[in-house]
Amino acid sequence: MAFLPIVLLLLTVAHHARSQDATNEVTPRGCGIGFKEPYILLCDMDAMWGIAVEALAAAGTLVSIIIVLVLLGRLSHISEAEKRSGVGPILLLLLGVLGLFGLSFAYLITQDQILCLVRRALWGLFFAVCFSCLLVQGIRLRRLGQEHRSPGGCTLTGLALGLSAVQGIIAAEWLLLTVLREGQDACQYTPMDFALACSYVLTLLLAAMTAAAIALCGKTRQWRRNAVWLLVSCGLSVLLWVTWVGFYLYANAWLNKAPAWNDPTLAFALVTQGWLLIIFHAIPESKNCLIPPPQPSAPNYFDTSQNSTRRRGTSFDEDIPLSHRQFVENQGYGYSDENTAGKFYRSKRATHKGYSHH
Repeated sequence: MAFLPIVLLLLTVAHHARSQDATNEVTPRGCGIGFKEPYILLCDMDAMWGIAVEALAAAGTLVSIIIVLVLLGRLSHISEAEKRSGVGPILLLLLGVLGLFGLSFAYLITQDQILCLVRRALWGLFFAVCFSCLLVQGIRLRRLGQEHRSPGGCTLTGLALGLSAVQGIIAAEWLLLTVLREGQDACQYTPMDFALACSYVLTLLLAAMTAAAIALCGKTRQWRRNAVWLLVSCGLSVLLWVTWVGFYLYANAWLNKAPAWNDPTLAFALVTQGWLLIIFHAIPESKNCLIPPPQPSAPNYFDTSQNSTRRRGTSFDEDIPLSHRQFVENQGYGYSDENTAGKFYRSKRATHKGYSHH
């Protein structure tokens, strides 16, 4: 029992020291005590860009998952082969968009070696997946407009994955040469090196824009609306890339905000690109795939334009089935024979009466 006051005294001193440390540590406005230094951008009200990126990324992730579930649930109801061929690239595009939204959270955490490796490896890869899907969609729409047929969905998806793998190889070689071979810090790289590592991604985007422009010149007007949406999404993506590359390379340094504004620039580029692809490509393409084919309408015999066309081009007998037409012709022959017999009988009676009169 003598040790009980001593234990209580030690607990009191420890609690007082812990509370003193908590008061000495500055907690950002909007964050609780549980949030520590690497994660303060998730709740810091003084740095509103982190909360904005977090909200946009979370909402985009939810919308992308809903579109994926709707496409997978309605896949069995898509009967047209031309529309089913576009489902695979759309699903792969949405997976790439989910990667963009997920990668944006990596810029809300204080960077370290592993986080820098993740940023450098996955940035170009996720963009390459999205732009490869846009490119294969342009190829698909071009084939549909010119030849009225399209490659299969598995073929298009495999082509997009193959084009994306090239960017993965480029990113892996960049990391091996700079980090492992030269022994550089993973977080120490110039903005120009980062932009040059994404040059292949920009090539894919320009190729997708060219394919969309060629698809507009197709013979079939049915797929021109899809080509217009694809061209709009590629054009807006080009404008976005010109904007963030300009800020990342030149504008931030010119405004003396180079180290501080680099992460916000890249984070907003990720979430903006994801929302552009959802609004201007994923939603219109998904809607086009889910629309049922038009049902053949019955002919309207009360339409005067149809009647006049029938009178000019064809006869009314062409609309009558063959069995009914034969029945009418047989009846016509029967009536003709009866009329002929009646006329012959009347002429005989008249001749007979004439002879008897004489």
